[in-house]
Amino acid sequence: MSLHVVVGFGPAGAATARLLAGQGHEVRVITRAGRSPEPGIEHVALDASDGERLAEAARGAVALYGCAAPPYHQWAGAWPALAGALCAAAERSGAVLVMLGNLYGYGPVSGRMTEDLPPAATGLKGRVRAAAWEQALELHEQGRIRAVEVRASDFFGPGVTEGGHLAGRVVPRVLRGKSVSSLGDPDAPHSWTYVPDVAGALVELAGEERAWGRAWHVPTAPARSTRQMVELMAAEAGTGPVAVRALPPAVLTLAGLFSPLLRELKEIRYQFDEPFVVDSSAYESRFTLRPTPLDTQIKATVDWWRSR
Repeated sequence: MSLHVVVGFGPAGAATARLLAGQGHEVRVITRAGRSPEPGIEHVALDASDGERLAEAARGAVALYGCAAPPYHQWAGAWPALAGALCAAAERSGAVLVMLGNLYGYGPVSGRMTEDLPPAATGLKGRVRAAAWEQALELHEQGRIRAVEVRASDFFGPGVTEGGHLAGRVVPRVLRGKSVSSLGDPDAPHSWTYVPDVAGALVELAGEERAWGRAWHVPTAPARSTRQMVELMAAEAGTGPVAVRALPPAVLTLAGLFSPLLRELKEIRYQFDEPFVVDSSAYESRFTLRPTPLDTQIKATVDWWRSR
């Protein structure tokens, strides 16, 4: 089978690498620290922002998956170098560059988000992410690389821990029947993208030439509010009704004095104060993957957290 190189081994990178290995492909994962090998997956330690070394690691690969992300508070300084290295490695190796993106680049949106929205981010992180894709797209249009971006809403599901809004700060409390705090309005509709579906979309579009040269939204289940998602998890866990309260802005500001992650969340609070709904119909009308049924997502997530 073919060689696939996955940069990053967070929830999406790990799910992508394991999906590819399960399909019988040769998989090489790039992280700073490396890891012990696992069946079908070679782990290599190197700095992915070093384009020359990354290109060497990607030699012979059919696809290069950009699933890494710098620490949240370092995005402004670190993303340009990482994006540049991914593009350079794709150009030198000839591998299709499959970039995992998010929805930050659109900025505040009124209505459903579709891929044809222009980049209008008001925050630094959104502008940085939009610029990363624009760089890859320009090289694609010049014929120097082949590239596609796969955009997801907030990650949810097995393997998503401290970085998710329905993860480490929420699910363990739900399992104990304790109240949880929500960033923004807990009743605002919000799209949650299931991590196995993220991996499925990355792998599917890597092999679909007609998908290259544009961005696509990962197939995502209909939007549910934070409160609704917590209620579904509590019902699955059998822990009864769980109170969901909005986190006051003043509390977030105070907590940000001690936590770089919480401090950075102020920039994206708008995503939780109003409806934040992704439209994945363009993908679903052209390709095979469909969102995993929500009840399956909920059960798998609760089971995973219980097994930890």
